[in-house]
Amino acid sequence: MTTSTMSEPPIDPYIVVPMSIPVVDSVRVPGSKSVTNRALVCAVLSAGTSRISGALFADDTAAMIDCLGQLGFVIAVDERDGCLTISSPHSERIIPNDRAALNAVLSGTTARFVAPLLLLAEGEYVLDGGESLRSRPMSGVFDAMRDLGAIVEPKDLAGQLPVVIRTQGSLSKLEMVKVAAGESSQFTSGLLLAGPMFDAGLQIEVPHPMVSESYIDLTLSVMSAFGAEVIVNHDADSTTYVVLPTRYLPCDFEVEPDASAASYFFAIAAITGSSIRVEGLGTASSQGDMAFVDVLVAMGCEVTSGIDWTEVRGPKQLKAVHVDMGEMSDTAQTFAAVAVFADGPCEVTGIGFIRKKESDRIKAVVTELARCGIDAAETVDGFIVNPGMPSPCVIATYDDHRMAMSFALLGLRNPGIAISDPGCVTKTFPDFWRVFESVCSNGASGGQAEQRLIDR
Repeated sequence: MTTSTMSEPPIDPYIVVPMSIPVVDSVRVPGSKSVTNRALVCAVLSAGTSRISGALFADDTAAMIDCLGQLGFVIAVDERDGCLTISSPHSERIIPNDRAALNAVLSGTTARFVAPLLLLAEGEYVLDGGESLRSRPMSGVFDAMRDLGAIVEPKDLAGQLPVVIRTQGSLSKLEMVKVAAGESSQFTSGLLLAGPMFDAGLQIEVPHPMVSESYIDLTLSVMSAFGAEVIVNHDADSTTYVVLPTRYLPCDFEVEPDASAASYFFAIAAITGSSIRVEGLGTASSQGDMAFVDVLVAMGCEVTSGIDWTEVRGPKQLKAVHVDMGEMSDTAQTFAAVAVFADGPCEVTGIGFIRKKESDRIKAVVTELARCGIDAAETVDGFIVNPGMPSPCVIATYDDHRMAMSFALLGLRNPGIAISDPGCVTKTFPDFWRVFESVCSNGASGGQAEQRLIDR
């Protein structure tokens, strides 16, 4: 199901200025949305005070903070210092409020993490979101919640938002549940995050094949930082997660920069032959989307890294590749833009499930590439991009932040590319256009970039 309409782009686009020479530069991107929202759930469930530094402040994390606040948790926000301070109550009641109207806005992580959190509550809750979120799958987590004793009543038969959830908080025995894994790893992550608070723990069976397993690994990493313990058992047909009833410990937690956001700047290097370093992301990163740089290596880029930095240098000519991006699907649109400048057709597989993200990301990619004169085709689980030079056009973004940020890359080699609804980037990267310009304007103007190249 497409989650937004394929329509003509609106007015007031952002016009991309091409780069005429390569640059040498470094950037720091915002904190990871995925890590921030996971850490927030762990922190509010910890009996005590936790401090999250380096947090992302954007629409998706604001939605999580608001929903947790509606449930009665106290979260102090200091955007200037990039910190969140969470003071959780010391009481027998895990979820303070027994009634709440929760609005996840457009945040899939918020909806899919907050819903199973309500298994720890005693009361009645309404969970809703914006139009595109209402079209995204939720039945996987709803079915699991019913199996665990909750009353879950979606408004429509498709099992999507809005929904009324009634729970009793009866979690005294070891609970076991099976979770569908074909549409989103967030269903599993949400249950994992709630698991340590069950009186006797939680056992989650996830049948194969699983999508975006790297995001489940990220969930386990954040949970571990807050003292949770999970035993993972793999067999031929499924993976079972045994969550021990450890509860959570308050801690000071640092959010690393967002690897998905970093992909746009790695791609600038690849497309323009520049050398760009992203600070804060390196070999110690726990994010699966860092595998995007391995794809760039296969395309001919030079990549060097340390514990907390990664630098990409683009080649004179990018090589065509065939790549399974199932474990780094949030970078698939970035790859599509890079593939346009390869020396032959590029194909992405393993990402059929991204049709049900903020937009139908496969159809949107192919549609917008065609809009600017690039030959591309949808496949069952991905797309094929043929090389070419983009023609002037206004790119539609479908209220999808990743369409805006990735397709801006097309304008770095040829003039006339503009991005409609540029403000949609506030979902995960409110400062994107300023950071984008800080890098690309050096290559457009020439002088400063030339000096940096000489210095290198």
